Parts: sequence; C-alpha cells; structure tokens
Amino acid sequence: MTPQGPQPHQPPEPTAPAPAEPLLTRDYDANPAQVHARLRDTYGAVAPVDLLGVPVWFVMGYEEVLRVLQNAGGVWSKHPDRWKAHAEGRIPADWPLLPVFQVNNSTFQEGAAQQQLRNAWTSALAPFQDHGHPQAQQLEQAVARHADDLIAVLAEGGTTGQADLAAQYARPLPLMVADRMLGFTAGRGEDVVMDIWRLIDAGADEATALERLHAAMTELGAAKREHPGDDLPSYLIAAKPDITLDELARELLMLPGLLDFTASLVCNVVVEVATNPDVRESLSTGAIDETINRVALLNPPMANLTFRYALTEVKLGGRTIAAGDPVMLSVAAAHQDPRFAGAIDWNAIRTTRAHLAWGAGPHNCLGRLLATRITAIAVHRLFKRMSKVKLALPADQLPWRPSPFMRALRSLPIQYELAPAPPTTAPTPAPPTPEAPPPTEPADRPSRSPLWTFLRGLRRPR
Repeated sequence: MTPQGPQPHQPPEPTAPAPAEPLLTRDYDANPAQVHARLRDTYGAVAPVDLLGVPVWFVMGYEEVLRVLQNAGGVWSKHPDRWKAHAEGRIPADWPLLPVFQVNNSTFQEGAAQQQLRNAWTSALAPFQDHGHPQAQQLEQAVARHADDLIAVLAEGGTTGQADLAAQYARPLPLMVADRMLGFTAGRGEDVVMDIWRLIDAGADEATALERLHAAMTELGAAKREHPGDDLPSYLIAAKPDITLDELARELLMLPGLLDFTASLVCNVVVEVATNPDVRESLSTGAIDETINRVALLNPPMANLTFRYALTEVKLGGRTIAAGDPVMLSVAAAHQDPRFAGAIDWNAIRTTRAHLAWGAGPHNCLGRLLATRITAIAVHRLFKRMSKVKLALPADQLPWRPSPFMRALRSLPIQYELAPAPPTTAPTPAPPTPEAPPPTEPADRPSRSPLWTFLRGLRRPR
C-alpha cells in the first residue's frame, strides 16, 4: 500500500532500540493516544521504547503494522527462539511478561505446524460460528440466557441501583460461554471459570491457577478422546487426531485471551452506547454490529500485539531493525495514524472494515465471528432489560487496567434502571406423573454455586 499525502517527519535514526523511554507510565495508562502522538512526533512511525526494562521497537504506523502482520516477504517470526536477546540470556528470568512468550501453542508457532493447528481451530470453531449450524444457534440462545441470568442477579437488589458492569456482567458472560463450549461437567466447569478469571487478572495465585488449568484441560482432553461430544475439545481432536494431550491443553489455554478480548469489547461498546445518544437510538434499528465495528476501530481491546522478530536486517518506518530485534505492533496507534484516520469519513453510516482490531495475515483472529456475536447479544440483552444505563463516572475518568497489550477497563461503574417486565401469562403446569417428573431448574441457571455466590457478593447496596 502506498501512503497518500505528506509523510511524517523522520528524526535522525537511532542506531539501536536502547536506551529508550519507558512506555508503560501513568500517562500511558490514562491516555495512550497522547503518548502515541508524542512518540510519533518524536520518532515517526517506529519508536524505540523500554517495556518493563526490555528494549523493543514500538510500531505505530498503519502501513508498517499491516506490512508486518501480512509478512509477505517472510521476514518476521513470532517464535520466541528468534528473539536474539532472549537466546543470549539477556532477558531477566523474572521479567513479568516472560510467561506470555513461553506458551508453546499456535499463537507463537510458524510454518506447517502453525498451519495445521489453525486448520484444526477453523474446523473446531465452525459449528459455533456458522449461524446455520444447530450448535451455533444453541450457543446464541445460551448466551442470551446467561446474559439474562446475570442481569437477574443485579435485579435481586431492586429495579434501580449501581453496578460494576465489568465484574458483574461483561467478564463473567464470556467465561460462561467458554464453560459450555469446553464441555465440562457443571461443577468442574465453574472451577475452571474461576481459575481463568484468576489467570486473566494476573493475581498472586496466577501460577497455581495456570497449573490447575493445564491439568484440567489435559484431563478434559483425555475424557473427550475416550467419549467425544459436541464441544470444542472433541472437534479439535477430530480435526487433528494426532494432537497430544499436552498440545491440546496448550491450545485450549488460548481461550482466556479471546474471552478477555470479548469482555473488554462488551465494556467498550457499553461505554460508547451510554455516552452517545445517537448510538443508543440506533440500537433499535439493528445497528449493533456496526457499533461494535466502530468501537473496534476507535478503542480496540487488543491495543498492542505480542512481539514479532526480524529474521534479517530490515527497514521499517525509516528505521533499521536488526535481525533478532523485537517489534511490538500497536493496533491502537495504527488506527490513530493520520495517514489512515485522515482518510476515514467519520460521519458515514458504515465505518471502515480496514481496521486491524482482529489482526491480519497468518495470525489473524479465528474467533472473530464468535467474539462479535457474544458482544452483540450481550449489548442487546443489556439495553433491552435496562431502560437507563448511566456511567457513574465521567468517561475520561474510568479506571483502566495497566497492561502492555490490552486496553481494558478495570471496572465499569454504572447507575441503572430496569425496564418494566412485559406482562406474561404463565401456562398451567401439567401434574407430575411417574413418567414425567416435576421440572427442575436447568443446571446452567443461577444457583448457590461458588460462581453465583461470588457474583451475588459483588452487588452494591442500594
């Protein structure tokens, strides 16, 4: 792609990515767009930054990010073995982000091994993403039911009140969907959901939660190999019969990233709807998918991507990237690149699909349709059940989770008012017979389980 219009000024090229200024600062947590603009003014499309003590190249130009993602020349790798500083032992063993790069799954693999696993994922996700498939229809019904159940827990405190929509709605909803897709038994599934939550939050027990999750996924894979079902692990095994249990467990552990992305996207869409009356009005016309796309452009949950490494010396954005140097691609900064943003008609009804929120090239997101559908249902059910959703803080004061990769709210405090329930006529239940026992509450409805007890404990007093 040939950029149009004047090119940004390129200062003298640094000879190495260090020394450099720290990227993750309070200013970055509060307003990354301002940091992007300052770095762009100082360095151009590619800036040397310090990431928690490790020097990396921070790529902010739309064209440059897209070029690396597409990797047409085969000069970029995601495999950490290509990271020169890591191979030479120059990355501290206690570097906080090191575990992210040590997960040996298809996220970081290359070539035939990666393609085989991605093909398996494509096949395994198809029943859940193809709207014509019964499994996808059942999943959509389950998402709506889970959403209603979470809203019902809020309603137990009254028809008006305050809530943290991140903790009480947006984050647990995708985890419940994952529980269903993985095919765990009810009790085991909730334990896994809670551990996924601990892993995403990177708390003090993150390491033990990861160990339990790997063991649970391995155990699940063994059970599904013996007794396949209509679930994600069984579909992965069917698509790649030679996959080992360890490989399967590592692949299934990719779900927390997709779930965190989806939860953040739900929150970001809710903020957009709550603060923009025109958007709220458009939801009644079925424009939720367009709103999701617009939010993915303006505020992508995956703001920065994990590293790529140059396989040979390469020029990028006027900089010379040495072989083995890491680059971190900033999707959020690329969307703000004047060469890209300046060409967008922001008043158009339909927003550009050329954004990079779902990645591009050989590592693009395979769960895009699933994440979008969960988000659409979550937003639709929320604003159908609530007549009022008002942010309890100004939008520019919402608390964001410090993260080098995600742009996710730590909490989403709101004031809400439930819409009046439509009148219904309850059918007269048939008397129980020995052949037809009395109906019981479905296993996936709210109960006194640890997960629902935890969620009820988050309710705020009126």
